[in-house]
Amino acid sequence: MGVSPSFAEADDRFGSARALRRNLRKLFPDHWTFLLGEIALYSFVLLILTGTFLTFWFTPSMTEVVYDGPYQPLRGASMSQAYASTLQISFEVRGGLLLRQMHHWAALLFVAAIFTHLLRVFFTGAFRKPRELNWVIGVGMLLLAIAEGFTGYSLPDDLLSGTGLRIAQGVLLSIPLVGTYLSFLVFGGEFPGDIVIARLYPVHILIIPALLLALVTVHLMLVWVQKHTQYRGLHRTERNVVGAPVLPSFAAKSIAFLLFTAGVIAGLGAFAQINPVWLYGPYTPTNVSAFAQPDWYVGFLEGTLRLMPSVETTLFGHTIAWNVLLPAVVFPLLFFTVLAAWPYLERRITGDREPHHICDRPRDVPTRTAIGAAGITLYGVAWAAGGDDVLARFLDLNLFGLVWFFRIALVAGPLLAFFLTRQICLGLQRADEEMAHHGVESGVIERAPSGGYYEILTPPDPEERAKLPASYNGGPTRPRELARHRSGGPGADRDEGSR
Repeated sequence: MGVSPSFAEADDRFGSARALRRNLRKLFPDHWTFLLGEIALYSFVLLILTGTFLTFWFTPSMTEVVYDGPYQPLRGASMSQAYASTLQISFEVRGGLLLRQMHHWAALLFVAAIFTHLLRVFFTGAFRKPRELNWVIGVGMLLLAIAEGFTGYSLPDDLLSGTGLRIAQGVLLSIPLVGTYLSFLVFGGEFPGDIVIARLYPVHILIIPALLLALVTVHLMLVWVQKHTQYRGLHRTERNVVGAPVLPSFAAKSIAFLLFTAGVIAGLGAFAQINPVWLYGPYTPTNVSAFAQPDWYVGFLEGTLRLMPSVETTLFGHTIAWNVLLPAVVFPLLFFTVLAAWPYLERRITGDREPHHICDRPRDVPTRTAIGAAGITLYGVAWAAGGDDVLARFLDLNLFGLVWFFRIALVAGPLLAFFLTRQICLGLQRADEEMAHHGVESGVIERAPSGGYYEILTPPDPEERAKLPASYNGGPTRPRELARHRSGGPGADRDEGSR
């Protein structure tokens, strides 16, 4: 087949044909869990596209105006230009409400996809050498995504977002020595000031997206260079990759999945209402909404704040509000620091410094899996506690008792999850080892000449055997070991199935 003159000339000048051919033949393994990272990537693309649309009409100003738009309940009310422009996008711009809700849903999906992708990487050990840096980048992207979401839902300057900013200001003030200065720096004076929206706007549309784009680029480059991890199976080793090439298989699937993700987000934006700011009204420092809840990814901070007892001390003339500092500053800082440092901590504890390209099954690493389950439980309890008032109201529960339940669960829950998960993993290991060495139950019962009964055990499927760790793959050495004694009448030979 001839080569186009333009491509031939380009290859003569840049020598790109060989590198392009090699990269287009690169193999990627096929497993549904690998799509979690793609969901995050495509949600980020939709965030950029819908956010660019919204910037044409949003006004990041806290200058007070009188609303005279089409929404009758707020006509004549005083509000900031930021809130008024949000109402304009929702009610007057063609397709504005759809794009605004798609933007919000894409943000929620973006954070959720990063979160679940990190869980997949953690439980399968895909963060081990040589991918430690990519794990740290992933944790950094999660933090940036949370910050991006918080700045985004703070921009409309409605009552809900203003309440969130008020909580954020309290967190800043709890930091010893520098808290007051940080609060004045962010808000330009006493809360709420008149410049915080204008300061959050470039952070939301420029600084954090640029950092995310840079981290996403480095992350994808590292995945490309280091090759993708894969699950244990037939013909899969630490030195190869079993999968489909970039063209046409992987590219076609990725494009289809991009369109599918966009379709789901568009459907949510069209049919599932989210953040109806017109129902909350403009923010005023003297008002607060009942059952005010932040987006799910910062709900755990709300929960820890609600559970912490009111404790304050005075040291050297400075008041330290431990009930805010510990749950909202120390706890998340410690949590994400341990999370980012986990590959290095595990390597130091286990002494495993070998490169790994085959993923673990969670059951095969029970301690790590149990720690992950404990972390999820800790996060889940704190998240649920962030809505304790809603739970108490709609489930007709005592709020005081509910708070104490969550306080106890915050300590006992992770411990219980650790113990149960580890025992389940050990039990699954024993079942796998039994299957590898004795075979799989066939359901066929035979009677021995001596009168006893035993079940015929068959060798495990080669594909299933390949998924087991190498230490399990010795298998039965003699055909007679596949027979396991079940029961026998009087005079039956009790050892018929094993001798």
